[in-house]
Amino acid sequence: MTDQLPAEGVRQRNLARLLRLVHVDGPLSRASLTELTGLNRSTIADLVATLAQRGLLEERAPDPSRRVGRPSPMVVADSRVVAIAVNPEVDAIEIGAVGLDRGIRRRERIEVDHLLTPDETAQIVAERLEAWRRTDLDGCLIAGVGLAIPGLVRAADGLVRDAPHLRWTDAPVRDLVESAAGLPVAVGNDASLAALAEHLFGAARGIDDVVYLNGGASGIGGGLIVGGVAVPGARGYAGEFGQNRPGIASDADRRARAGVLEDEVSRARLLEVVGLHAADEPTLATALAASRVPEAAAEVERQRRILSTALANAVNVLNPSVVVVGGFLATLAGHDLPGLMDLVAAQAMPANVEDLDIRVAVLAEDRLLIGAAEIAFAPLLRDPMSVLSSRA
Repeated sequence: MTDQLPAEGVRQRNLARLLRLVHVDGPLSRASLTELTGLNRSTIADLVATLAQRGLLEERAPDPSRRVGRPSPMVVADSRVVAIAVNPEVDAIEIGAVGLDRGIRRRERIEVDHLLTPDETAQIVAERLEAWRRTDLDGCLIAGVGLAIPGLVRAADGLVRDAPHLRWTDAPVRDLVESAAGLPVAVGNDASLAALAEHLFGAARGIDDVVYLNGGASGIGGGLIVGGVAVPGARGYAGEFGQNRPGIASDADRRARAGVLEDEVSRARLLEVVGLHAADEPTLATALAASRVPEAAAEVERQRRILSTALANAVNVLNPSVVVVGGFLATLAGHDLPGLMDLVAAQAMPANVEDLDIRVAVLAEDRLLIGAAEIAFAPLLRDPMSVLSSRA
């Protein structure tokens, strides 16, 4: 005899399922929700009404393009439900307010001339949140804060074990931000969160086996999706592709003696060849595209050769359907995507590149904020009746 959930447990599960469907798939009609869940129309109407009263969903007029059958109201995530997403880096800290509908209500990139400490990070988050509550987030429900950290984050408790470029070691940044902001906080590795975002909403949507590599100011990280499930590793440290040592065929291509991948394929080196000290991703991409300096083109091609070897190694080990690259790696790949695919195929086992696709992250500069918001939304999506921060 199988155990059955009590009626309240079934209802909670159905509320969570409905909210997640609308969050991940976007606006859906009541009729579509009935079809997707297998629940009857009256149950769907009751669940939608409950979530709408909670301020999580709202109903809108039926889609006017639907001309067959009875028009069905559209159900959408309430954009006033937000998560605060934070990505501290060596040259800036980016903070955004991401809606449950995935719209970004507000974002700020605050450039810094020194390495932020965990305490400074917490203070900046608290200050921006206080200011936004009076303006853009007035009347919003705040689910929590998600931190995308360029380093090793212990899955069990969110402790930042090592963020080498920020020089954070065993940093209790989750506790510091919770104390300063007065909100629940979740912490994850930046590249793993970007992989999650691209899997749910971007270039890897609907793909079960994915390798993601992210290039940022702090180096190169990655994330893995295997069988449709994110693979964090035993303690949450999986995906550190930047610390691998790819084979470099020509000594002329080597810049760092005994260096790892992120020493050779480097955002800092790209900034240097176009004469920039700091820049966001679009600015760097534009500068590289506009440069007529031979050294810039040569550096791009050198980094692409080394990146292709690293990708071929990942393809041989993990046999993904899709490889997604984001950050400055997307700029390198986008320079000539078919050419990069050819370089990877020349170094990988032929069977492993059959039907392989290399894609640029479509969420672009939003990927880290959306990924960080996703872990902040996770408790709410598991239990929509849980307590949220009161409206600001």
